[in-house]
Amino acid sequence: MSRIVRVAAGQGFWGDWLEAPRRQVEGGAIDYLMLDYLAEVTMSILQKQKERDSSMGYARDFIGAMESVLPAVAKRGVRVIANAGGVNPGACAHAVQAVASKAGSASALRIGVVTGDDLLPRIDELIDAGHKLANMETGEALSTVRDRVLSANAYIGSKPIVEALELGANVVITGRSTDTALTMAPLRFEFGWSPTDWNRLAAGIIAGHIIECGAQCSGGNCLYDWRNVPDLANVGYPIVEASEDGTFVVTKHPGTGGRISFHTVAEQLLYEMGDPHEYITPDVVADFTTIHLDDLGGDRVRVSGIRGREATDKLKVSIAYRAGFKAVGTLVYAWPEALDKARLADRVLRQRLDNLDLEFDEVLTEFVGASATHGGLAGEAGDVPEVQLRFGVRGQDRASVERFTRELAPLVLNGPPSVTGFAGGRPKVEDVVAYWPALIDKTVVTTSVEVLTA
Repeated sequence: MSRIVRVAAGQGFWGDWLEAPRRQVEGGAIDYLMLDYLAEVTMSILQKQKERDSSMGYARDFIGAMESVLPAVAKRGVRVIANAGGVNPGACAHAVQAVASKAGSASALRIGVVTGDDLLPRIDELIDAGHKLANMETGEALSTVRDRVLSANAYIGSKPIVEALELGANVVITGRSTDTALTMAPLRFEFGWSPTDWNRLAAGIIAGHIIECGAQCSGGNCLYDWRNVPDLANVGYPIVEASEDGTFVVTKHPGTGGRISFHTVAEQLLYEMGDPHEYITPDVVADFTTIHLDDLGGDRVRVSGIRGREATDKLKVSIAYRAGFKAVGTLVYAWPEALDKARLADRVLRQRLDNLDLEFDEVLTEFVGASATHGGLAGEAGDVPEVQLRFGVRGQDRASVERFTRELAPLVLNGPPSVTGFAGGRPKVEDVVAYWPALIDKTVVTTSVEVLTA
């Protein structure tokens, strides 16, 4: 019988269910716990935190997660792989050490810290060397917004995580690795897959893609037969049971809620899908059209047939930059004729803003409860019981945005009737952080691995 390596997903984003990591290590046998915390906007948030406090800049939920799984790591040999390091992996590792020391488990931890993805300190050097870091959507050179850049992180692959595991780390903390690498790396390490074994590497990537969003592949946020997904309050997070040949089974712990089925796995495969022939990662290009799913029943789906090919010579870079200011406020209008009241309030507010001659790049209205989700596709709504008018402005002039925040509340008394649900005071002015996707040559990004012990 071939050896099985079990990788369990315990977080799908920063803010996911705090109970999931503990439940994964206590619910049954696993070899690795994978915790995925980072999204594009998360990096800019963490960078701003680090600017305020040099000891911050990582996903702080991870520290509580580690505290809850320390017994499994120290006594049962479960290894943890996480991209919780954000823009400060070293500080994250030291915070884990502090928690482990308090629990008397510090001597059991060998924490691998992967760095090198953070390109922010090198931006000017890279631009001067001819790397335009052009926006992948517009073609515009990064130099046009250089003075507003908040963060710049290359998506690194599985190689440095494998290096950390080879050095004996039982906890690996990275910055902006790809989500899929967190699952693929332990499989590549355990089975000794060659860096040119494209089909097996692609299988590892697809295994990671399936479980990277946590319970989204085990019944959460699942459209198919959603009414009958059992016991979501007790939802089980997914586990990959992988074999050396690249085949694997997606499952969850017995006795947990949710569902693993052909439909839940297939829906997750479509998540963030572009060209299914070319799912590009730093390690391999995976072909999603080759995936074969077999629903084995009993919350088990076998995945096989996966093919891949050589990776490109580029890495994607996630860049965030300041793009002005915004403010959003809401008013709820009650029946009868709730939508008509909300539309009148919208017209009145727009006219008042025009009269003030304020500077905005965009003014946006949504009628939540009537057309906000599907826009014009919703058609004319009937006499709905209530409609939330959600009104937002965005612009480069903070004073204009600030003035808008004082124009919404007066509508409670001097606008259409039947306002309810107004709470929280005036809208707050917020910084707008925009996303700038770019590519860079792999040769200019060098990762490093350090293993910390007590």
